[in-house]
Amino acid sequence: MPPISPPERPEQRRGQQLLFVAVLFAVLLNFPFLAVFDHEGRVGGIPVLYLYVLLAWGLLVLLTGWLVRRGER
Repeated sequence: MPPISPPERPEQRRGQQLLFVAVLFAVLLNFPFLAVFDHEGRVGGIPVLYLYVLLAWGLLVLLTGWLVRRGER
């Protein structure tokens, strides 16, 4: 008979989700992905690398805020 694991507490699950988000963005803001966007191209006059970093950072803030607020309810 397989062991039955105790149900996860919401705080533990939220901590795991936030850890996953941190690791995801550490990977997205690391060398291989930054090198893909590091070229002379521009979008709306903004260098592609700057736009990528700004959008990734904004997504990090939104996703983290959403996870934290969702856990408060």
